[in-house]
Amino acid sequence: MKIYKTQQEVEKDIKNYMLIIEGDVKFECSIFINANIKVFCGNITARDITAWDINAWDINARNITAGDITAGDITARDITARKILYYAFCCVYKSIKCFSIKAKREIYKEPICLEGKIEYKETEEKSLVGEEVEVKIAGKTYKAKII
Repeated sequence: MKIYKTQQEVEKDIKNYMLIIEGDVKFECSIFINANIKVFCGNITARDITAWDINAWDINARNITAGDITAGDITARDITARKILYYAFCCVYKSIKCFSIKAKREIYKEPICLEGKIEYKETEEKSLVGEEVEVKIAGKTYKAKII
């Protein structure tokens, strides 16, 4: 299992705006990255994840903020995303905010919000793809292009 303890450790593994992880990963810190996260044959365990796109088999996290999420099963406190595509089960403690959410499988369970509700956004947010932005991470300023 790959364990990240700091934002800087995560940044070292980002190549061409992509964090690729083979196997299970555990984030022992909150992360904010201007990159896609791809996990092959593994699980993501984290407190807070903020990324543009997340593709993984299982996601267990406290808060997830992402452009798009594609996952086998999702368990989280809060999810904020444009589009959510899950395999069979999506359970959230607080709330889900998204443009669309749907299961990839014929047999599935509807998303569950234990203490909150699902909020569907009226319109999809404007895409920032191609825009240049400045991001401050741990006191350093980075220029990046959104892909």
